[in-house]
Amino acid sequence: MVINLSEKHSLINNWVSELRNVEVQNDRMRFRRNLERIGEVIAYEISKNLEWEEKEIETPLGTAVAKLLKEQPVLATILRAGLPLHQGMLNYFDKADNAFISAYRKHHKDGTFEINLEYVSCPDLEDRVVIISDPMLATGSSLVKTIQYLKDEGNPREIHIVCAIACTVGIEYVKREEPSVIIWCGDIDDELTAKGYIVPGLGDAGDLAFGSKTQG
Repeated sequence: MVINLSEKHSLINNWVSELRNVEVQNDRMRFRRNLERIGEVIAYEISKNLEWEEKEIETPLGTAVAKLLKEQPVLATILRAGLPLHQGMLNYFDKADNAFISAYRKHHKDGTFEINLEYVSCPDLEDRVVIISDPMLATGSSLVKTIQYLKDEGNPREIHIVCAIACTVGIEYVKREEPSVIIWCGDIDDELTAKGYIVPGLGDAGDLAFGSKTQG
């Protein structure tokens, strides 16, 4: 299943447009905050589909029956670009367990690249709901590899992917390799360059959020 939140007009359209806008991208704090707000809204949308239970709580004037989240999800993110989106999710699922994955593209001189995964830190994922945040779903290779590594830590009951912008090529690859995954997008673009960058996209989300880096 793929949910594109830009199909209906909402504030997400405004935030995505600012993420893309070169004149706004100079403000790193605003860029991070827009990713964070997208994470908050998608966390709210995902929460509607999670399991809830009724519990009685005492108020100063009596007893109320409340519908409460039955179980907290595990929030996972791919370092470093995913951190602002992850923080937005964490603002709403504030009692969630967390997982962190270091996955990056190792570029070669011929223009090809491979996904290197050097670090994984996560709780037991057996029968848990896992939500993975990564602002850009381009080729889908890093997300598929991340899911495969996370499954070594247990068999999740449900996996959600949250991204600001996705590419149709990457979506198709993820769905082919992991058909049960649910993908939530702020917007979807159709074009992917030979080097695996989304067009029109927004550029390098990690650099725009945290500053440029040297290429390994």
